[in-house]
Amino acid sequence: MGMVHVTAEVVNPGDTERRWEGLFLVDTGSIDCMAPGKYLREIGIEPSGKRSYELADGTEIKMDVGVAKIEFMGEMIGATIIFGKDDIEPILGVIALESVGIEVDPQTQRLKRLPAVRLKGIMY
Repeated sequence: MGMVHVTAEVVNPGDTERRWEGLFLVDTGSIDCMAPGKYLREIGIEPSGKRSYELADGTEIKMDVGVAKIEFMGEMIGATIIFGKDDIEPILGVIALESVGIEVDPQTQRLKRLPAVRLKGIMY
């Protein structure tokens, strides 16, 4: 499977004029989003805690996390964001994608909008 990237903006939820734009790797194996910590701090987002994450090689690490708005493909969502190293490639995780009804098409390696956001398991 090839790599899919999307331009996204990280927005300070308390001051939406403060934002940072980057090219994010779409990573369906990652739950949360991650951006370079220096850019998050520049727009006024501060860590609100630490969370343990398991890396692809099985190593467990604790990382600072905060809350941000993420805007991409005409959608905006609230999300947990990881404060990565200052030179890290930004990552758009699967929660952000699924929250707005977007998935990676495995045949075309492009993002596609679903007809509706999935609410599996909810009965009305």
